[in-house]
Amino acid sequence: MNDKVLIHHGSGGLLMRNLIHDIFLRYFDNGILKSMTDSAILVGKSGHFAFTTDSYVVDPLFFPGGNIGKLAVCGTVNDLAVSGAVPLYLSVSFIIEEGFSISDLEMIVRSMADEARMAGVKIVTGDTKVVQKGKADKLFVNTSGIGFIEKRYTGLSHGKGTKPGDLVMINGTIGDHGIAILNARESFNFSSGLSSDCTSLNKFIQTILRNTGEVRFMRDATRGGLAAVLCEFAEKSGLGIEINENSIPVKEEVRGICELLGFEPLHLANEGKVVIIAGNQSGSKILDVMKKQKAGKNSSIIGRMVTDHPKKVKLITSSGGSRWIDLPSGEQLPRIC
Repeated sequence: MNDKVLIHHGSGGLLMRNLIHDIFLRYFDNGILKSMTDSAILVGKSGHFAFTTDSYVVDPLFFPGGNIGKLAVCGTVNDLAVSGAVPLYLSVSFIIEEGFSISDLEMIVRSMADEARMAGVKIVTGDTKVVQKGKADKLFVNTSGIGFIEKRYTGLSHGKGTKPGDLVMINGTIGDHGIAILNARESFNFSSGLSSDCTSLNKFIQTILRNTGEVRFMRDATRGGLAAVLCEFAEKSGLGIEINENSIPVKEEVRGICELLGFEPLHLANEGKVVIIAGNQSGSKILDVMKKQKAGKNSSIIGRMVTDHPKKVKLITSSGGSRWIDLPSGEQLPRIC
């Protein structure tokens, strides 16, 4: 490993995975953490619960479709929700640079309160630190969350019941958040229609779980994008994954900007997209439930689990060829969440 932390170590890709395994897991050695799920699944006297934490350093703080406050609530709620949990309580901590605008802080806090209310969670504890001018970049936010989880859903984070032939699904267009942040940060003014997909998915996910069966695995496709989720799950499951480029929803504006700037849509961050692995027999019903909800109107079955090429992800291209999909090896766009 390089002796210095690089910006690429925060990408959600290969370097970040190496950092986690070589440093953090080496010293924070326990079975719960080693499961490497979005939320820790814990057992208490009254049942199972999920616990998660995340920090947000997005630049700019305000962007089309949200701001750092809304993003922090949505991100933590979604990490609980994809674990099968019902999110209940959040903590929030602020690290504020001296001189930061009080009115901007109030806007961010108000948006957090609004999003928490819509998601049905309560912000119940927190912390505030202020550092000298120049010692931080405006504002950093940390949120942690806790929710209860029914015993039957405790395996969703691991996907241990996944079988060959199971379907790979996603609830809408990919890359929206990453490109919206890029456009806002660099003032490219590519399109007035570009907006982050930042949203809380807990009610959407609970509706799927309550009304369908055979959901094997869920993960929100944030840093590292769809590619990171699929590559990590292929390795974890021991199966191969085959996806079809024509079935993956991508907005034309996002596709065009990616082609212009050399980005890979599969690697771009999302903040309102969940990847679902589901049994083949239940696929059409799950897709129907997804499409009936606002968060899933552009849902699609994009591929399936296969026995061929174990632990690898293959993309069938729109031209009829194929190529391997790998974990992102660098940082396409730092500070997107």
